Amino acid sequence: MARPVEFDEAKVLANAMEQFWKEGYEASSVQKLLDCTGINRGTLYNSFGDKDTFFKSCVDQYNANMANHIAASLKNEKLSAWDAINEYFEQAVFSLSNKQRGMGCLLVNSLCESINYDKEMKRVIRASLAAIRKPLVARLSEAQKKGKLKKGVSVESAADILMNALHGLRVNARDGKNVRQLKELIKFTVNSLKK
Repeated sequence: MARPVEFDEAKVLANAMEQFWKEGYEASSVQKLLDCTGINRGTLYNSFGDKDTFFKSCVDQYNANMANHIAASLKNEKLSAWDAINEYFEQAVFSLSNKQRGMGCLLVNSLCESINYDKEMKRVIRASLAAIRKPLVARLSEAQKKGKLKKGVSVESAADILMNALHGLRVNARDGKNVRQLKELIKFTVNSLKK
């Protein structure tokens, strides 16, 4: 009787997620994924499916981390709308380790590579980004109702501007900008939307 394969699933997913995050989907060959996770090919396919399915599992893990940032900020009802938005950027960008911040964003990195041509992968990434945008829209709607959103700026446009800023911060972090520089960028962006 074959012995069941034993491995730490959370650790395997974390290592694979980092591989995809650093090098992207295309450059992360199955062999690189095996090397970074320490599992064998049979275990990969039996436990996680093919490379696409493994990538989706890693995106799910990344989304779980992002959901924690959102819960502590955008969904924190004790914070005002703008405080919640500022706290989201603190949680999702500034408080990350230098290593993580320097890798940019798994979602943005994935959109910028050839995965963009795979409709199913594109759908997965877009759904993940929508999960960030939706609570941003909710807090911006709250700001607008309280007269705290600049006149003439729609909630939808403000959400697009903040999502663009989020993507830009992550690209700038990957390019080597330090936290002080990144905070200045988001401060300017938020102040341009606040009333």
